[in-house]
Amino acid sequence: MHHTIEVENLTYTYPGGHQALIDVSLSVGPDERVALVGPNGAGKSTLMLHLNGIYRPTSGQVTVGGLPVTDDNIGQIRAWVGLVFQNPDDQLFNPRVFDDVAFGPLHMALPEEEVRRRVDAALDAVGMQDYADHISHHLSLGQKKRVAIATVLSMHPKILVLDEPTAGLDPRARRSLINLLDSMERTMLTATHDMRLVADLFTRVVILDNSRVAADGPTGDILSDGALLTEHGLEAP
Repeated sequence: MHHTIEVENLTYTYPGGHQALIDVSLSVGPDERVALVGPNGAGKSTLMLHLNGIYRPTSGQVTVGGLPVTDDNIGQIRAWVGLVFQNPDDQLFNPRVFDDVAFGPLHMALPEEEVRRRVDAALDAVGMQDYADHISHHLSLGQKKRVAIATVLSMHPKILVLDEPTAGLDPRARRSLINLLDSMERTMLTATHDMRLVADLFTRVVILDNSRVAADGPTGDILSDGALLTEHGLEAP
């Protein structure tokens, strides 16, 4: 069985010369839930944008489901990897919730009936089935985050990649989103500063700091190592 995600010696340098990632290697297996933690500017978001080919390595390789991330495979890989941005407004740009969630399936040239079925199922999965005709712009942040996840679920991805899913949410919306993510049977890689989320939801933690992998291990081991957390500016939950 292929690892679902395989990152080998990935180095990425921005056009201005800043090295955002240096020799990063990481494997994520099928149905594994991995949290990516570390200070701001450590390269977490940059790494995630490599997983569906928005960025391409300066050196090293990224493979998803056994396919290298290249122009030839990019359509397939983007269908497999559902990327949910930190700010849902980067993901929602149609007037109505329904149209946002239908956008991906429509671009897959699926029949109208199948598009409708996928939208209904995706909204149902995130508990937003009553909001299909609502204006995305008028929703709360927590509701927008759910709809952003639905826009990805409608594509039937094998892998969910989430950037700071609980950022900015009040305690009730946060808890509700954690329960939603917990119910999803999928490979999940999530960048977060929310260490309680990490403890609740993830079996493995990768610490990224100064553009490199600083630690990678079972959640319990990493979160109980106070010295390691302190060294990388993290707090135990």
